[in-house]
Amino acid sequence: MPATKLAMHRVEKPWGRHTLWPGFADPTPDGEPIGEIWYQQPGDTTPDLLVKYLFTSEKLSVQVHPNDEQAQARGLPRGKDECWLILDAEPDSTIALGTREPVDREKLRAAALDGSIVDLLDWKPVKAGDFFYSGSNTIHAIGAGITLIEVQQNSETTYRLFDYGRPRELHLDDGIAVSDPVPYQPHPLPGQVAPGRTILVEGPKFVLERWQGGDRHVEVPGGGNGWLVPVRGSGEADGVGWQAGDCIVIDGEAILTASDDADLLFAYPGETRADV
Repeated sequence: MPATKLAMHRVEKPWGRHTLWPGFADPTPDGEPIGEIWYQQPGDTTPDLLVKYLFTSEKLSVQVHPNDEQAQARGLPRGKDECWLILDAEPDSTIALGTREPVDREKLRAAALDGSIVDLLDWKPVKAGDFFYSGSNTIHAIGAGITLIEVQQNSETTYRLFDYGRPRELHLDDGIAVSDPVPYQPHPLPGQVAPGRTILVEGPKFVLERWQGGDRHVEVPGGGNGWLVPVRGSGEADGVGWQAGDCIVIDGEAILTASDDADLLFAYPGETRADV
């Protein structure tokens, strides 16, 4: 089927929230807070990309991901590049990306052990509309009070370097080995390439586009899959209805209709632009 609505998974997290985002039902006041919402394709599949919403009330762990070569050397399918579109943020919210200055691995390990790694990181203020690409090997941490959409290579390989005393396992040997503890270099942002069409990321691992409302015929490069993420609005993809909070996978190509107020993300593997 050219277009399929994916199943939604709500994940309870102690650092999550009871107030989510339009399109998602809030948990009950006495229920556990929701930290993540992600989407699963039918059957036993491992697609190239994964889409998540994150809702934070506390800082998340300081972590790092391996690149493809490092992951495959450990028998894993792929590393993890990821990116974040900030939907909402409290006035003092921050995200850490990279270190403020180059740090040697011995100092990085010592700082991870005593918690001073937090002071080595470059904490950037964030606001609604900001976009960040966090490549593999980048030390990073998402702060509190943020609602964001994360598009990532589909990998669960996360090495935690510091977790604010939470009772979870750290992965110092693996994490230090794959870390690139240097200042963050922003990824190129191609920008608007046509009316209502902006390229946020153009490879190497995936392309992420942002579209306004309207009708489109979409062809994914190589006949692969593309993930449609409606931030706002409603419409159809080859007759499959969608609204904000859904995630639709398009197999190869589809006719897309979207309300005039729509705000859409569209992600697909590689670095060749779709025919839109």
